[in-house]
Amino acid sequence: MQLKIPRLVIAATQSGSGKTTITTGIIAALKKCGLKVQSYKIGPDYIDPGYHSLASGRPAHNLDSWLLTKDKLQEIFTQTSQDTDIAIIEGVMGLYDGGKNGISSTAEIAKLLNAPIILVIDAKSMGTSAAAIALGFREYDKDVNLAGVILNRIGSDNHKNIIESALNELGIKCLGAIKRDNNLITPERHLGLLPTTENDSKQLIENISKAINDQVKIDDLIEIANSASTLHFSYTESSKSLKLRTKIAVAKDAAFNFYYPESLRVLERLGAEIVTFSPLNDESMPKADGLIIGGGFPEMFAAQLEANISMRESIKEIAQSGLPIFAECGGYMYLMNELIDFEGKVHKMAGIIDNSAKMNDKLQMVGYVEAELLNDCILGKAGDIFHAHEFHFSNEVNINGQNAFNCVRIRNNSNYHAGFVSDNIVASYLHIHFAGCVEAARHFVESCQNYNRRNYHE
Repeated sequence: MQLKIPRLVIAATQSGSGKTTITTGIIAALKKCGLKVQSYKIGPDYIDPGYHSLASGRPAHNLDSWLLTKDKLQEIFTQTSQDTDIAIIEGVMGLYDGGKNGISSTAEIAKLLNAPIILVIDAKSMGTSAAAIALGFREYDKDVNLAGVILNRIGSDNHKNIIESALNELGIKCLGAIKRDNNLITPERHLGLLPTTENDSKQLIENISKAINDQVKIDDLIEIANSASTLHFSYTESSKSLKLRTKIAVAKDAAFNFYYPESLRVLERLGAEIVTFSPLNDESMPKADGLIIGGGFPEMFAAQLEANISMRESIKEIAQSGLPIFAECGGYMYLMNELIDFEGKVHKMAGIIDNSAKMNDKLQMVGYVEAELLNDCILGKAGDIFHAHEFHFSNEVNINGQNAFNCVRIRNNSNYHAGFVSDNIVASYLHIHFAGCVEAARHFVESCQNYNRRNYHE
């Protein structure tokens, strides 16, 4: 299949350069031009796409060459962008940063999608050195199409002119220069940016959009996006959904909201109806044949989760009935006996897994892992291997029960056992993408269907 999809990658020299702010502003500015914008985030990040979605009015998708095969990544991109006017792809960390050997780096995925790159440079406390940095990034990999630069945190018009003049001498386009402005600062905490569910994001995006519209050459960005070459892809599997066979409850609120939209779509295509609920606010979970509790910030809402006794009891009761439950990271913490917050206060959780989770000031784990199932379970057979990602500040205090996975950290090949498994539960700090492990999704849907047959049709 051949597709002409106007597209741009917004990359940066390093983390903290203002990449998400600028990407969000570009999306909002393009939408105000009357364009239908589809956005993407390279890597496993869950928070940045929330800002994209508010700006575009559409779900944002992750592009990750570890969690997904390259064919599946290309398929997700083409299927979700072909009915839009322009695709904007936010990079991860610095342009050439990624996992071991550059896996899932911005540069790798930009080349995979034949997409022009706009490089964001934080020019605070820097003059013509910014041009030298841009030159180095352009020359480091000749296969990378670096189409221009956006300068961020410029101090004055003179500051901008000095750097722009140096860029012009190198034949590098300066497509914008954004002045320092406290109204454009996105609040942060321990896992990165504050989620859109917890701040006045709409006003923030309005401020960012105005700054981008005034200080970035939007028409030039559109022209560069339109110059992207035709894509040639073939789909590897049908996207048609099966007839509904089961119902899966998904916890979704301010405490639990780390889900890849396409990952849930895989479950729907396999015949699952997704029903969302709130462990924070609802009295009990809805009637369903399975339960998924994703990651999020249970530590920031621990008191409210503890106070919702009826919800905790309803989940524990249904778990004891054999309901298939899959929990990731924050969901794993919620299933434990208790959660110890940053101040050392203990909060009761669902009490399904005989462990405790303790928050720490230092990051406990971040990176890609290869995870092997140790036992037959609701996700598959012993020996099945998944590509996953971990990012958490908490750790298990009392490790009881049978581990779900044997894990290998990709960066250093260290080996460890992780998570919890029982007849009907798989829970761990791991995040997976069902589009990258469809068989695990199929196994989970079938487990839910079997639960329904046992409990409602026997």
